[in-house]
Amino acid sequence: MSAPKIIIQILVTGAQIFGKALFEAGKQAAKNAKHSPQGAIGSDVAGVRNATSGSLTDKLTREHRMTLDEAHLILNLKQGEALENVLKNYEHLFKMNGPRPAPDPPTTGARAGKQPAPPTHSHYLQSKVVRARERIEAEMRVVKEDSTPPSDSAQGNAGLS
Repeated sequence: MSAPKIIIQILVTGAQIFGKALFEAGKQAAKNAKHSPQGAIGSDVAGVRNATSGSLTDKLTREHRMTLDEAHLILNLKQGEALENVLKNYEHLFKMNGPRPAPDPPTTGARAGKQPAPPTHSHYLQSKVVRARERIEAEMRVVKEDSTPPSDSAQGNAGLS
């Protein structure tokens, strides 16, 4: 056998092996994309995927993309705390994660030429705090509506006709 023929044969065999490996990797990737483990969160928020019943609480969980337990954890609250505690914790966490006011630059002295470090804040954490407050308030509204009895004016008018 001549040298060019051997080189071509090696290249063809290598291309076949590489093609088979690439094909198998593609099949495995497609299989992995279809399968999601039971405990995996993935792109879904924890607990939201399980909110599949038609209950009002599940509807709120899907709407706010946050469970009530997660909202309580974010705001560092216990179940059933008063609205004023919710608002107090919300305001504190919102301010702590918000942008801080820039200090006045010194006009004289050793630090006159240096720029202060940019203020650090987390818009992501602020949005989580806001959504946690909204989720707890929505749950409180639902509980309040459930505890107030329906008005009797509609029933009283129906009896008169």
